[in-house]
Amino acid sequence: MAAFVPSLELVERVCVGEINAIARLLTRAEAGSAECRPALDEIYRRAGRAHVVGITGVPGSGKSSLVAQLAKEIRAAGGKLAIVAIDPSSPFSGGSILGDRIRMNDLTGDPGIFVRSMATRGALGGLARGTLEAVDIFDAAGFDMVIIETVGVGQDEVDIVRASHTTVVVSAPGLGDDIKAIKAGVLEIADIHVVSKCDRADANKTIIDLKTMLSMGLALAHAPGWQVPVLATSAAKGEGVASLFDAIVRHRAALDAQGGMAMRRRLIAERRLLKAAEGIIADRFEQHRGGRIADLLGKVMSRQASPYAAAVKLLNEIGMED
Repeated sequence: MAAFVPSLELVERVCVGEINAIARLLTRAEAGSAECRPALDEIYRRAGRAHVVGITGVPGSGKSSLVAQLAKEIRAAGGKLAIVAIDPSSPFSGGSILGDRIRMNDLTGDPGIFVRSMATRGALGGLARGTLEAVDIFDAAGFDMVIIETVGVGQDEVDIVRASHTTVVVSAPGLGDDIKAIKAGVLEIADIHVVSKCDRADANKTIIDLKTMLSMGLALAHAPGWQVPVLATSAAKGEGVASLFDAIVRHRAALDAQGGMAMRRRLIAERRLLKAAEGIIADRFEQHRGGRIADLLGKVMSRQASPYAAAVKLLNEIGMED
């Protein structure tokens, strides 16, 4: 058995792109190991150059196939990229199929592509625990672009907009209420809309529906002057993938030119700060589960205290009062 290497000793090796060191630190970040926290803090300080692209959409929209074709396009242009593919966990066993590794098998062997599948493990919002730490690791390791392919949970999948610089929403024709689901929560976050499987006869209707809704102003604040495009693609035939890559590059340029990138980074930093605080509070709660929480829970159950009042008291008792 190989000797354990402290995480801090992996940092320099990650920053020169050593694959084994990257893989080890990714595993520790995903597990949430306290031992690796100082290393991840140092990695964060060294990151901040990569273009982070989020690709989301409802299940069955062909995200994985599209990402695989997009990866080839990026490589052909000389870019080095990493893919963080989020897979759902079973609510019963907690396990994950990690099927994106299977769908992206033809990318293996290319030293300029690193594919990492991560299980949600109960996390909501389409991302997994450790996703953004993984992005930091790839960023510090010198990857030009990091693609986050989210799990595909429909309208709840909006965390990606606070994790990426460019958000691509993928739709497919013939998915019933696909557009309705997107309109409810995901339509607004897209910097780029993609209609996959465009070789299908009903693809044009989906394109028209999306353009109609965009014309109604259903969009977040984008880079000044940026018009959200609706692109038709077919991963099976390789159609429209070059246009998608071009749109991603142009969106990054628009952000850089108008100061939008600084705002995106601020929003990402704000979200990460709040998420980290939530995680610390959750860990503190777990530590006191059998003591103070149990006592306060009894008071809530007997209605001697409201949940809100009990929560304030708990925060005070564990030294997290405002």
